[in-house]
Amino acid sequence: MSDLLRSEKPGSGSKNGPDQSDDRKMPSIGYFLNFHRVERGEAGRSGFRPHKYLEVVWRRQDPIVSPILALWLLVPAAIALAFARGDLHTWVFGLSYIAMLPCASTLGLTGQELARKVPRVAGVLIETFLGSIVETILFIVLIAKHDESGGSLITVVQAAILGSILANMLLCLGFCLFIGGVSHQHQTFHDLIGGTSSDVLLVAGFALLLPGTYFSALYSSAISPESDLTLVELRAHSLSISRGTSIILLVSFFVYLYHNVSTHATLFDKILSEEEERMPENGENDPEGKRPRLTFSECCFTLLIALGCVSILAYILVREIHPIVHSTAVTEQFMGLILVPLVEKLAEHVTAVDRMVKNQANMAIFLCVGPSIQTMLFNTSLVVIIGWGLGKPMDLNFEVFMLVSMVLAIVVVVHFLADAHSSYLKGWFLIIVYCIIALAAWYYPGVTINSPRNQQEN
Repeated sequence: MSDLLRSEKPGSGSKNGPDQSDDRKMPSIGYFLNFHRVERGEAGRSGFRPHKYLEVVWRRQDPIVSPILALWLLVPAAIALAFARGDLHTWVFGLSYIAMLPCASTLGLTGQELARKVPRVAGVLIETFLGSIVETILFIVLIAKHDESGGSLITVVQAAILGSILANMLLCLGFCLFIGGVSHQHQTFHDLIGGTSSDVLLVAGFALLLPGTYFSALYSSAISPESDLTLVELRAHSLSISRGTSIILLVSFFVYLYHNVSTHATLFDKILSEEEERMPENGENDPEGKRPRLTFSECCFTLLIALGCVSILAYILVREIHPIVHSTAVTEQFMGLILVPLVEKLAEHVTAVDRMVKNQANMAIFLCVGPSIQTMLFNTSLVVIIGWGLGKPMDLNFEVFMLVSMVLAIVVVVHFLADAHSSYLKGWFLIIVYCIIALAAWYYPGVTINSPRNQQEN
């Protein structure tokens, strides 16, 4: 998602690529299919050479992300332990949880590489998809295994959706503002960044709030013997509202995407391009274009490996949720609201904080708020629609505790972004708001896996 608000400068283009000087023109079919626009121009080579591939991967590592990528050594160990000693549920879950971090980080970094090798609009779509793939895979596996063992995992999915939003809006943004405020006495960001993000957050928050509010408002009547509306009908109506809302939000996401990469691309580029060019790479002052890069073939190879590992680890994590919830003090709410989002977003959080330390406040703010917008508009809608296709009752009927947490978090973030100024005090307050929600989630029992509510859904 880091390229969602970033576009090429008018008339820039690569040495060997087509001229894209007019960002306001609609791209043609050939524009999307020109996959070799910067293949040789940036990488200086083509194809796949193992020794060169390993050399570039090593040199491409950002010092702040290198410790996360080093955890790749745990990936085969986690998979082997899961299949060899499946009875060690805590160890399997913990090791698989940590092993997911380098996989998610690699997908994000490789997505940025691949996005540079296709036309800008197609690149943004690719990076958007890859930026949410880990989250989406986890959600799909959770939905697919819903009621497979007599319980419900939809509550975990719903908590994970809102947990992902809260982790970016509160924890990531809070650390950015706090560390940025400590590193720099005065930091500001453009009104367009904060204003557009705030507007979308408010509208998306309203959309996610409505299905749950509808259900809660009519629940008392539905359980009354004198009511014409039964609980089964209320659940069916709530599910229909959720699916319709998801379709609307999915369309809205592409309108939002089109706004950022087409009609208003030059406005965002004017704000962000200077920050992007000033960013030091690997502790040096070399511009972004001089860094060693992967070829198109190497990007595809890396993505296949990372996607395969993510899918296996996601299956292992979901398989261990029931034993962990039943045998430890971890609840479904805490699992979905806190643990699952952190493993998906850690690499993005580290990158955003690094940008803030380097005084790139505009890009850092977007790296925090942008993924929340993507989750609210795109990921959530996609999961509901996929659940619809799988015949699973995945809806937007979030519990009151989660809804209140999300709405209050949006209000706090929108208020803090209103004056376009950053300070460590704002960051500190966002962090403690997240910590308070995490503390409440630890003690909040929510809906248990085998509760009558979940059994009645089917």
